[in-house]
Amino acid sequence: MTRIITAHSLTREAFAEFGDVLDTDWPNHFAINNGRTERYHDLAKVEAEGPNARVLVSIFKGTPYEFPLKLSMVERHPFGSQAFMPLSPAPFLVVVCHDTEDGPGEPHAFVTRPGQGVSYPRNTWHGVLTPIGAAQDFLVVDRGGDGSNLEEHFFDEPYEIRLPEGFEP
Repeated sequence: MTRIITAHSLTREAFAEFGDVLDTDWPNHFAINNGRTERYHDLAKVEAEGPNARVLVSIFKGTPYEFPLKLSMVERHPFGSQAFMPLSPAPFLVVVCHDTEDGPGEPHAFVTRPGQGVSYPRNTWHGVLTPIGAAQDFLVVDRGGDGSNLEEHFFDEPYEIRLPEGFEP
């Protein structure tokens, strides 16, 4: 039996229970640098806990996936948040799950608008970086330090993630 999940558009409201949306559709913004720069302030909470914890800033180069996507695994990070901001205006797929007594619950899938990113709080089950249609680079903010900050869960039966009808990357 195929378990099908259809992705929805990423909105701040729909994603709020899983983390933060990173974009400029944000009321907390103001001019800096003598009015030449607009700062979109405090978009997400950055978490870094555990021994020798520190915040890391990295660039990830992601390879696109074929759709429909077979989702067999999700991961989470117990010691820190993880934020992904695309460095190009292309959309990408975001997959998240609620935590249950038995591990991750049923996945929820979202497609970002160009220029949107996400920040997952620590311990939030999520899919791996999933560009759509073409390779894509991301600025990533996450936690470094001692201890294992990665847990993976493999579903007994994979889910099939489909893009919204009529979606064009």
